[in-house]
Amino acid sequence: MPSPLLEVSNLHVTFGAAAPLVRGVSLALEAGEKLALVGESGSGKTLTALALLRLLHGARVEGQALWRAPRQSERDLLALSERQMCALRGDEIAMIFQEPMTALNPLMPVGAQIAEVLRIKRGMGAAQAAREAALLLGRTGISQPQEKARAYAHQLSGGQRQRAMIAMALACAPRLLLADEPTTALDVSLRQQMLELLDELRREAGMAVLLITHDLPLVRRFADRVAVMQHGRIVEQGRTADVFAAPQQPYTQMLLASAPVRDVDEHAGAGAAPLLAASGLGVRYPTPLPGVRGWFKKGSFTALQEVNFTLAPARTLGVIGESGSGKSTLAQAVLNLLPRPQVQGGLHIAGRAWDASERANRPLRRVAQFVFQDPFSSLSPRMTLGAIVGEGLQVHEPQLDEAQRLARVRQALSDVGLQEAQFPGLLMRYPHEFSGGQRQRIALARALIVRPQLLVLDEPTSALDVSIQQQVLALLQQLQRQRGLAYLLITHDVAVVRAMAHDVLVLKDGHAVESGAALEVLGAPQHPYTRQLLAAAAPLPSSPA
Repeated sequence: MPSPLLEVSNLHVTFGAAAPLVRGVSLALEAGEKLALVGESGSGKTLTALALLRLLHGARVEGQALWRAPRQSERDLLALSERQMCALRGDEIAMIFQEPMTALNPLMPVGAQIAEVLRIKRGMGAAQAAREAALLLGRTGISQPQEKARAYAHQLSGGQRQRAMIAMALACAPRLLLADEPTTALDVSLRQQMLELLDELRREAGMAVLLITHDLPLVRRFADRVAVMQHGRIVEQGRTADVFAAPQQPYTQMLLASAPVRDVDEHAGAGAAPLLAASGLGVRYPTPLPGVRGWFKKGSFTALQEVNFTLAPARTLGVIGESGSGKSTLAQAVLNLLPRPQVQGGLHIAGRAWDASERANRPLRRVAQFVFQDPFSSLSPRMTLGAIVGEGLQVHEPQLDEAQRLARVRQALSDVGLQEAQFPGLLMRYPHEFSGGQRQRIALARALIVRPQLLVLDEPTSALDVSIQQQVLALLQQLQRQRGLAYLLITHDVAVVRAMAHDVLVLKDGHAVESGAALEVLGAPQHPYTRQLLAAAAPLPSSPA
């Protein structure tokens, strides 16, 4: 038997004098193999991948990681110099990071960032690198790739940013791809497209893939083998089909049993006046025109057109559609986060329209709160957790004293599953000290603390593992029943819509193509596009071993 491409033995990762966060991890990857590393948020999956690339500054990394590339001598990744690692990163081992907004340079167009990799690693000229960057973007499924290559990260949707990260990682055809939640922000059809792309590249170049994910259906259809992590240790590993068919460990059994459960009051809000109403809602973004024309005038891009809906108290409206369909634009328009000239049509919350004066809008800001798709970019890195979650109280309930404010902060964090018994010094910690799923719960706590009537949830569970997703959805359902909260739920996850939504609105290219009662639309869709989305979300058979 040939030696594995990568062989990790007894890997430990420790910060300071604390106990190790990764404890004795051992795994092996053959050339061309697909291994999935799964486990709950904070289990050590991402730390393991970052340790292999030596990207954990301030950490003590112990153990051995033998790298055996063809026609090269065996090397221990943990013993290489920084200069040697720089030559290896990108060329031989590449990584798709979990949060593209923080990994992409906000001051460079995404195409220029991909082209930079091609110039440095493959010695391409500027023009050739720019053409190749656009081709890579197109291969990941981005429409109008040449135009999107000129866009900055903040001008792309969450799914488009994720695909740009995938294009950058694959630019040099690495032998090993460390993929940390590569499809988190992608809708179901593009998720399957990305899996097919990764599989195609794996077959072409013999590339191995270490897939880090909490998406168990994705693991089932993609991975050859699976390793399950809990509290920094691998508790079970084996062939994917075997582990899914007969899990041996209670923790693995718990993960496989986790699924969103529908527990909503089907008749909630019946006869009540709408809390949120939109009529003819549209959004147009200004765009630069090419050539001399761009000096004198701007063009426009219609992101949303003539959308109508209502949302009553204690009900959930699920908005689904592919990446770039206008879902996040709709959320921003509802919360008056776009310049007023860009928004057309009528919009009322609790019977009031947004005012031109932000001071006059302050009461509405408390009524309607936003949970953003990318929690890391929406949480200030310079503020402690206590300050972040309690900030809304300083604005909307300034009469509270320090003790009352801290009690409310602790309660809000406890409601989303974060307690000081689990995280000593919780309120004094910073966002970067938490995993992606934990940051998502912090963002939810920040919105809930001011006791709003409407929550706009933009992919609220996309960064959560299956068991925490189940807990957060159960929490949202409980809060809705107790407080009569209305939810505008923006998501590409059909299972979440099926569990949470009373009604559903289907968007495609900025147009509403279908709407109605959620169970009716999902059970018997009328529009071909809705049928396509549901077919892409249907369970697929596991990958052949």
